[in-house]
Amino acid sequence: MSKKCVRSLVITVFVLSIGSICAQSNAKNKQLLREVLTTLETKFSINFTYLDQTIEGIMTVAPSNDLTLPETLTFLKAQTNLDFIVLDTMRVVISKRNNPFSDFITQKLEEVVITNFLTKGISKNSDGKINIKTEDFTILPGLIEPDILQSIQALPGIISIDERVSNINVRGGTHDQNLILWDGIKMYQSGHFFGLVSAFNPYLTEEVNVSKNGTSVKYGDGVSSVIDMRQSNSLDQDFEAGAGFNLINADAFVKLPLDEQTELQVSARRSVTDFILTPTYDQYVQRVFQDSDFSNPERTNAEVTSNNERFYFYDISTKFLYNITDQDQFRFNFLTINNSLTYDQQSNDIASPPLKNTLEQRNFAGGFEYLKYWNNKITTTAQVYYTSYDLMATNFDLINDQRLDQDNRVNDLGVKINATNHIDDHLKLHSGYQFSEVIISNSENINNPDIISLTTEVVRTHSIYGEAEFTSENRNTYARIGLRTNYVEKFSEFFTEPRLSVSHKLSNDFRLEILAEQKSQTTSQIIDLQNDFLGIENRRWMLSNDEDIPIIKSAQGAIGIHYNKDKLLISGEAFIKNVEGITSQSQGFQNQYQLVNAIGNYRVRGIDFLINKQFERFSTWLSYSYSKNDYTFEDLNEGNSFPNNIDVRHTARFASTYSINELELALGINWRSGRPFTPPSSDQNNSTAEIGYNIPNTERLSDYLRTDLSATYQLKLTNKMNASIGASVWNLFNRKNIINTYYTKNIDGDVIRIDNKSLGITPNISFRIRF
Repeated sequence: MSKKCVRSLVITVFVLSIGSICAQSNAKNKQLLREVLTTLETKFSINFTYLDQTIEGIMTVAPSNDLTLPETLTFLKAQTNLDFIVLDTMRVVISKRNNPFSDFITQKLEEVVITNFLTKGISKNSDGKINIKTEDFTILPGLIEPDILQSIQALPGIISIDERVSNINVRGGTHDQNLILWDGIKMYQSGHFFGLVSAFNPYLTEEVNVSKNGTSVKYGDGVSSVIDMRQSNSLDQDFEAGAGFNLINADAFVKLPLDEQTELQVSARRSVTDFILTPTYDQYVQRVFQDSDFSNPERTNAEVTSNNERFYFYDISTKFLYNITDQDQFRFNFLTINNSLTYDQQSNDIASPPLKNTLEQRNFAGGFEYLKYWNNKITTTAQVYYTSYDLMATNFDLINDQRLDQDNRVNDLGVKINATNHIDDHLKLHSGYQFSEVIISNSENINNPDIISLTTEVVRTHSIYGEAEFTSENRNTYARIGLRTNYVEKFSEFFTEPRLSVSHKLSNDFRLEILAEQKSQTTSQIIDLQNDFLGIENRRWMLSNDEDIPIIKSAQGAIGIHYNKDKLLISGEAFIKNVEGITSQSQGFQNQYQLVNAIGNYRVRGIDFLINKQFERFSTWLSYSYSKNDYTFEDLNEGNSFPNNIDVRHTARFASTYSINELELALGINWRSGRPFTPPSSDQNNSTAEIGYNIPNTERLSDYLRTDLSATYQLKLTNKMNASIGASVWNLFNRKNIINTYYTKNIDGDVIRIDNKSLGITPNISFRIRF
């Protein structure tokens, strides 16, 4: 070999070595595109929108800090081989190149008008709904995990009057007036631990959409709100799993690609309370069972002892994803939720054997969904689902040698068909058909004397709807207007429901919003007696019969204005809502109307106000709501209006979150004025067990005040395994808040006041791993 060839070979090897070293160096400097996008969203105050599978696993070198936004997007485009489409000053859509459906995907994405609403992972869309991305969600005061139904209570206008996720009140409505959907399936149970923990595992729930008004016509029911939870619907082609525990439950999830076209998602969660006693469990027990047959001697008898309690809950969800072709998708999913409580009751007479009281609550849901992309303009979806709910209790009365069995059962079968036509970049049309058959039965069985009661109601509803979405060419105006018509077979009645959502950009910083809707629903929850179902879950589902339980109808409207500039958000919204066809039994009266069944309505008028300022690592917000909520029952209070049982006039929240490196902190203060109650009259008839009352709801409980604290810390264990540690304290200063008051008479005929108290100081810790 000549010297020239040797010299050339040495130079070539040297150059290749340097190139290899540089490539290795660059590889080490690369990070996940998702992490880079998060940094850029904060830097440029924009929002990146994409499908998960589009960026999954893509690595890139972080762009230089001195680049402008266009220069940054050009750099990322070269690095990732993806398209970055700038829609406006706030939104950038990411899609794969040469994707025949990229136009459809771009049109399908909804416009986000406010990013990082309150905190990261929460945004507000142009149609008025609030969107929560659970994967991007950071931290809220008092929460160390993204508990879905606890998290939405940070939004203005949403509270729980008794701290339970099974009793969420949206702008003065009762919980049964919320339409809660899990992957499009209506859910009749929302809480574990009888309302203190959300029943939906958040780690496979991709997003939650909350609509308080102006909802799409594709949603029926829910005269108060819609809470729409969606699991991941895309094939990521990457294995992902995680597990964790806190002082109440342990859980695990896995996303398992089976091949290029199929994926299996599984999550499971179970309480640890029947194995380990923790301070959190002690507080939950005191809160849930304080006014039940299990722990209240006024309800049971001083001669009876309750012990040997065993409580647990679990939920399991599974989703199977199959992309038949690039244009055809098939999905199957199911969810099962269970709460179980047993305890022994024994007479103080030792010779008497103990008897076991039981309470079981469970919800099952399953469905098939088929999605078809006909072209880049037209798509159709078809879904068939079935959901069931069962609440069963066995209650022994040892003194009277009596056993009471109660059962509330719901079966719901539904079909949904929807078509979407993207006429052009500015107009989109939706149309569809929905059928539902709901069967609800209630039974009671008493053995001494033998009394059996069974009622079953069936309601079948057919619905058709149409809707148009318009976005102006300059994207300053968004409008959605639709009409839904429901036909209820049983009553041979039609209900026509118009819906409206308009958002107009007045300037670069101000946006005007107008929302309106009419709705109806045929299901509701009532309370026959406060100690039904052991007094723990005493609400039972019922169907409208067009007699003593009418169809509930609502009409509501709202107008709001939002200022958003330099990470400062100031938002104000005025609203009015009228709901008619409610029954007094659905309202939980514990006064002179407790056993009365009357039909009436309520009207709510109020405002929601929010100011939110964000810095690089710090976010703080203050929200305030004022509302006046009044009942009108022709047969109650001489037909005069009086305050609603959940009429909370003033609600305020102040919260701050702070992040530094891998540590996140959150502190929040919740305050609201007291709910109304009815005091007894000064003159009582001691010869009867009945209590004489004053005018209903003329007095109010003391103000509610709670301070919450939480912290999480992220750990990187290996290149593929991350972990997090969390700690929180609910009601940091252990304030004794009274959340409900009612009266009863003792054996001597004396009137006794009973106060239900909120959770005391409640600590919790968690540990999670993800790989």
